Amino acid sequence: MSQEAYQKLARHLDSLPAGFPATEDGVELRILQQLFTPEQAALAVHLRLKLEKAEAIAERAGLPLEETAQRLQEMSRQGLIFSIESPERPPVYMASQFVVGIWEYNLNRLTPQFVADVEAYMPHLSQAAFGVLPQLRTIPVGKSLSAAPEVLAYESAEALIRQQEKILVAPCICRKEHQIKGGGCGKLSEACLVFGWGAEYYDRNNLGRFITQDEALGILAKAEEEGLVVQPSNSQDIVNICLCCGDCCQSLLHLKRHPVPAQVVVSPFAAKLDGEACIGCEVCVDRCQMGAFSMEDDKAVLDAKRCIGCGLCVGTCAGEALSLERKPQQPQVPRTVSEAMVLRAKTRQALAEKLARHQNL
Repeated sequence: MSQEAYQKLARHLDSLPAGFPATEDGVELRILQQLFTPEQAALAVHLRLKLEKAEAIAERAGLPLEETAQRLQEMSRQGLIFSIESPERPPVYMASQFVVGIWEYNLNRLTPQFVADVEAYMPHLSQAAFGVLPQLRTIPVGKSLSAAPEVLAYESAEALIRQQEKILVAPCICRKEHQIKGGGCGKLSEACLVFGWGAEYYDRNNLGRFITQDEALGILAKAEEEGLVVQPSNSQDIVNICLCCGDCCQSLLHLKRHPVPAQVVVSPFAAKLDGEACIGCEVCVDRCQMGAFSMEDDKAVLDAKRCIGCGLCVGTCAGEALSLERKPQQPQVPRTVSEAMVLRAKTRQALAEKLARHQNL
């Protein structure tokens, strides 16, 4: 019975826009067994990607209201589902995707075995979570914007932060994961910025701390200094900003594994190199997270196929040989996270139907 509950939960998570694909060795089931009790798994399949009161979920699950409400509260505190809670009204709950969602919400529950299983699973999950209308997009770091064409508000991290009323900073789960494995890059630990209702959820679950806009801007500056890539939600109205490195962070590791990162990244810009102005300082080679730069005859060479438009190379170029230019094909950024989820779900469904047609030929 318990194994069946986890199998149903895995299928339920895979039905969500970010996916949760099955594997031959069942590592995804081992992950769920470390997070959910059988009873929690059985209840989780009745949650949807919309906020609902406990009464609606209890009715759908065929369980007593009091038992359901208590279990939902417990699951929310354990980072298994999302909730919005307010003194003025009853709490409401919704399903969480595994990434971005359950994985990040379990920042404080990492164990060596859990980390090892997630590490083994990530190559399978990355294509579903990051490959179909990615959940994160890449925007330029601050100093590079002065060497860029006109920048829209949702393309500037500073502008995005100044729009936020509630800001929380949390440790980067990817760097914490690598520390548990005995590695890590040693870069900025508090590197996950969460906004609005998400910030309140993180605070309730002791996953981070509230900060001011000025503190958030200071973290951005520190991240740029350390060579971290700015990756907000892939929507114009954002819920988070990740400050990522190519050593630990799964979204960048997925891009690095791709033969042509420039084709799959959601980014409006690309770096432009003036070879004659290059003085051969090699800073761009060190700063680039994608390995887009090499040196030939003491001059930098840019492999445009690997550029993700993060701008890390631009502001530190001593010869001012680098700038940003808009790509000919601009990404269509959904207005809200909800709109992005709908588009992602439709894209996954269309791909699944296409695959099914080919398999039936």
